[in-house]
Amino acid sequence: MTQTTPHRTRLAVAGLTPLTSLDYPDHLSCVVFLQGCPLRCGYCHNPQMLAPRQAEPNEWAEVEAFLERRRGLLEAVVFSGGEPTLQAALAQAIERVHALGFKVGLHTAGIYPRRLQALLPWLDWVGLDVKGLGADFDRIVGRPGMAAAHERSLTLLLESGIRFECRTTVHWHDFDLASLQRLALGLAERGVAHYAIQIARPGQCLDPRYAEPGPGPWHADALTSLVETLRPAFQRLELRR
Repeated sequence: MTQTTPHRTRLAVAGLTPLTSLDYPDHLSCVVFLQGCPLRCGYCHNPQMLAPRQAEPNEWAEVEAFLERRRGLLEAVVFSGGEPTLQAALAQAIERVHALGFKVGLHTAGIYPRRLQALLPWLDWVGLDVKGLGADFDRIVGRPGMAAAHERSLTLLLESGIRFECRTTVHWHDFDLASLQRLALGLAERGVAHYAIQIARPGQCLDPRYAEPGPGPWHADALTSLVETLRPAFQRLELRR
């Protein structure tokens, strides 16, 4: 990356969470949500972030001004979305964040492996969304060819030495317990050490069918049992409801 100045960095910013302890493990961070995502996951609870748009001149400058005021209070900045690697100016923004003294985390679906590879030297932690296995991945995201791209990104992370977590958002329109178990064990066999299973939020969803309530308490008990069965396969396994 080359040196840049704040006013020359243009990112389409969809939102900002000023303080969280959940989005970068063991760190107080803020989350910068970036606009635009080519995927169409039915359970997506941020459909307003999907459509890409041109960045306004001062959007990133306002975020950077916020970060200047939070130096010494926050430890990290997480870029999320949307799909943050969709925006070419992300590299410049990451450089600016490091210059301010923050660690950098990234939430990504790994669908642009070349862009991820270019960012890896500047990243401190990555949360990689794993939508499903093979053809299931493409079905869940509504676009062909994404599973292969994601597979390359997972390989890059496994070889990089960077701290990372794989996470799967589970909606029971897309999964049953058996398919979730196959996905988890497949990741463990690849060498994934940290894995999180996240239950999709009801309510606002891209596809209205996904807004319906999920299975009853019996299913929650079965999921908890499955997670306990899977736990020995990982250094860390979390169930996030």
